Amino acid sequence: MRRTARLLTGTAFTAVTAALAAAPAYGGDPGSLSVYPFTAVPGSQVTVNTAGCGQRGTALGDAGAVGAGTFALAPSTHKGEAVGQFRVPPSAQPGTYEIVARCAEGDRQLKGDLMVALNAAHGQVQPRGSLKTGVGGALGPDPVQTAAGVAALAVAAAGGTWLLHRRARGDGI
Repeated sequence: MRRTARLLTGTAFTAVTAALAAAPAYGGDPGSLSVYPFTAVPGSQVTVNTAGCGQRGTALGDAGAVGAGTFALAPSTHKGEAVGQFRVPPSAQPGTYEIVARCAEGDRQLKGDLMVALNAAHGQVQPRGSLKTGVGGALGPDPVQTAAGVAALAVAAAGGTWLLHRRARGDGI
């Protein structure tokens, strides 16, 4: 049994090692869209760049998901990268949005993510506190009612235990 387990474990380890060795190792994927900063607040400027459109490639970016519309990516001096910028609208809601760019040459589409966070400087804060739903909670706001409920449960538990004990002894009820 142990021999079979070792054989299966060794085979699985070899298969995983071979799969990882065959996978390409990229420092940066030339087919992706880099978004800086990854996390932005409403009203801030975001820079997008890619090396996926070729040495002198240009692209048309689309930040419509976050409400910023389209923007142009033009060739830059950094190793054949195309760079563009857009501003996150002040009305943008917190969340993760997909930014897309289409290369001018060819039919290539590149994607990247932008996370919009709350801006505490402009009064945007995460809500806190309770919500009045009408359902109520396990512990009410009145400590006297809570104590009375706990006492009633304790009396019911003690009475039930006493009755079960009597029945087990054969005394009846």
